[in-house]
Amino acid sequence: MPRVGLDGVLDRLDRCGTLRRVPSDAAAAGFTWQLADRWDREWYPQGITTSADASESGEVGGRRVILTSWYAKSRRGRPSRGSRLSVVDWTEPARPRYRHVLLVEPFRDRDSGAVDFRPVRVHAGGICWYGGRLYVAATGRGIRMFEIDDLTAVPDRAEGDDAWVGRRPDGRYCGYGYGFVLPQSFRYDAWTAEGVERLRYSFLSLDRTGESHQLVAGEYGRAGATTRLTRYRLDRSTGLLETADGGHAWPLDLRSDRIDRMQGATLVHGQYAITSSRGAWLRGDLLTGPPGDLTRHRGALSVGPEDIAYWPGRHQLWTLSEWPMRRWVYAIDTSRFLPDLP
Repeated sequence: MPRVGLDGVLDRLDRCGTLRRVPSDAAAAGFTWQLADRWDREWYPQGITTSADASESGEVGGRRVILTSWYAKSRRGRPSRGSRLSVVDWTEPARPRYRHVLLVEPFRDRDSGAVDFRPVRVHAGGICWYGGRLYVAATGRGIRMFEIDDLTAVPDRAEGDDAWVGRRPDGRYCGYGYGFVLPQSFRYDAWTAEGVERLRYSFLSLDRTGESHQLVAGEYGRAGATTRLTRYRLDRSTGLLETADGGHAWPLDLRSDRIDRMQGATLVHGQYAITSSRGAWLRGDLLTGPPGDLTRHRGALSVGPEDIAYWPGRHQLWTLSEWPMRRWVYAIDTSRFLPDLP
């Protein structure tokens, strides 16, 4: 299986989105997916990150790129197909083209010794693209890590491959019919001291606007569940979390502002932008402001808002929505909701 990297996927995009007016008071510009992806009741969009997270220039290889994550629900008694990415070329906003990539976890078969892989079955509620590394939220199991350069083509696809993942008996590899897979490199396991509830990594984002670059993480919760926010310092030279003795990455803080149904959060020059959902039929809320002094903009977002990311060069926040036939990816002008930014 040849490793092709991001350019190899961007050169073979096979789907096209459509610019649409998003039913959201906050939306400045946005698009929706191809019809089959808008209707799909197996796969649900969750996380978002952009080439502005990956590079301070806002571009990678001369292109503006948006990555989104989806998770698959179990259907008709079959196991979940795991998680996938959509690689979107946003260089020409009038014609957003994209392709899906399956996330996989490599392993070595104990009997044959052959390298195989299986689906990454996590919720993927948030993603963060930092340099060449992609962080994927794995809820109670911590964070999964991928290298963008490891994007790999699946050659010699045949009929029936869409029902199979990994190494087939004839030695060929397939990934549920997807033309590309991204193999996991390693993971950060969630750990807490005895008597402390383990943090659920429901969503992730990047803060490039402070003295240090930081990974922002937080919890979705309702009906009395914890809804905490935390931050980790990133090592600019490696793209990894800064670690102390023993390889542990310790958080800089742990906040609990009791915001139910948080779906995403990011920090911009010390101010939060947080998305909060209100079910499948009511528009979501956007909360903005400094920690401890947030303003709730009720119903400002579309139905079903999810993760959120900041695009500094365009002075925009980006988010997306999950429900079938109500799925959009859209920008929000920061001047409306974070007016005091430098």
